[in-house]
Amino acid sequence: MWSRRAAIVVPASYLLGTYPTADLVGRTRGLDPTTAGSGNPGASNVYRLAGPSAGFAVFAGDLAKGALATKVGDVAGGRTVAFAAGAAAVLGHMFPVTRRFRGGRGVATAGGLAVVLYPVPAALLAGGWFVVARLSGKASVASLLAAAGLPAAVAVAGRPRWEVGATAALGALVVLRHAPNLRRLARGEESSLGRVYR
Repeated sequence: MWSRRAAIVVPASYLLGTYPTADLVGRTRGLDPTTAGSGNPGASNVYRLAGPSAGFAVFAGDLAKGALATKVGDVAGGRTVAFAAGAAAVLGHMFPVTRRFRGGRGVATAGGLAVVLYPVPAALLAGGWFVVARLSGKASVASLLAAAGLPAAVAVAGRPRWEVGATAALGALVVLRHAPNLRRLARGEESSLGRVYR
């Protein structure tokens, strides 16, 4: 049974997830990632619009949201609350009430959850992400494979069934948020990381 602290931490984690990292970084570069490029407030779009340093800043900020929420949840109520808090941060990033529920894809924020709860699988998946992104030139392809690979890695690591199911659900949500990318990939129109929007 969850404690009062857990009942506070999970909603607070959702609000943390709504923190507009891409918007704030974009403003320092004189751009709005929600209206420029792909319109997605995420690290890949900012990378294409403003360069590697800006893209990394967004990635680090979004990763930190998921990691912080997960760690605080762990302290508040153990592993179950940790996952709930981390997932709430991902939902806040994807569906921020402060921006009419129009947010990012959730890859980096979900990565923050994985770093705290599954450090070894997270490190392996991060390495795989960079290899696939490098070979394909497309962040979306690497992200989709990482989302699909997380529950498999959790299962191989011998974690309980509920964690495998929960990470599978989280991964499926990330994949669903990539629906526009999937359509562009099918049409051969998906932008590469090397492309800079004008």
